[in-house]
Parts: sequence; C-alpha cells; structure tokens
Amino acid sequence: MPTITTQDGAAIFYKDWGTGRPVVFSHGWPLNADAWDPQLNMVAGNSYRAIAHDRRGHGRSTQTWDGNEMDTYADDLAELLDQLGVSDAVLVGHSTGGGEVVRYLARHGQDRVAKAVLLGAVPPLMLRTDNNPKGSPIETFDPKDRHPGSARPRRHRPDRAHRSLRTA
Repeated sequence: MPTITTQDGAAIFYKDWGTGRPVVFSHGWPLNADAWDPQLNMVAGNSYRAIAHDRRGHGRSTQTWDGNEMDTYADDLAELLDQLGVSDAVLVGHSTGGGEVVRYLARHGQDRVAKAVLLGAVPPLMLRTDNNPKGSPIETFDPKDRHPGSARPRRHRPDRAHRSLRTA
C-alpha cells in the first residue's frame, strides 16, 4: 500500500496511476481517494498522471488525533507533491478538498501548480466582519423577510409558489 510519511509521522495513502502531466485530486469529507476512481481511470487512460490521496483521518491514512484542520491538510498535500516529485500539476478539489487546494496555494504557493479546479468547494469566510470588511452583509445569508415560525424567507414559502405548482 503506497504511503508517504509526513513530518509529524502520519502515513498518507495515495494512488498514483499513469504518466504525463499530473492531475492531483483531493476528496471531500468524509470520503477517500476511492471517490475519484472513475476520474482517475479516465485521466490516466488519456496520457496524464492521476494522483489521489486519503486525507489524514480518512480511509487508509493514519487516524490522527491532531492536525485535522486545513493548515495541516495543506501541509500534507505539499509533502505528497514534494515526495512524489510533482510539478506543473492540475489540482482538483471537491468540498473539503477544495478548501485543502486553496489553503495549499495560500501556504505553499503555486510553483508546483499550473491550474486549480474547485468543485463545490468549501468557501472562505464570506461574511462581512471587522476582520473581513469586504465580505457580504449577514442579510445576504439570513434574510430579514422570513415567514414567522419558518426557516424559509417569504419568497420561498409554498403559498407564494406559482399557481401551476399549487395543489387544490
């Protein structure tokens, strides 16, 4: 079973199929590298190098007590890319894996990366706060026009549905 060992001793399982320009896949929570098997097969079958890893705490990687946060995930990805000699890579991240890709780029730069693809990625902080004055106001996420006793804004209430959707 192929693994790399991180600086803190965690074993990170990975798949490394094919040859050519590397495409590195980072899975969402609570999945593992197997979630990417159809894409890995397609990519490797088309003259690319397909790589996917089980994030620490997932699948065949070490079930760590510490380090289960984005900075460590990004550092683990950096160690994987370094130990596998990856350069000119396309990083693909889904959900938590998208956050991992973005954090990797923020912490480690883009020297090894040509492109990044984010698929339904966890977003950065989008709310306007004192530390994020360019964010969106809370009303963007939590409209004030809620129906009393409902979690839905008035515009999403069933009684406002198009007449063709109403039941008799």
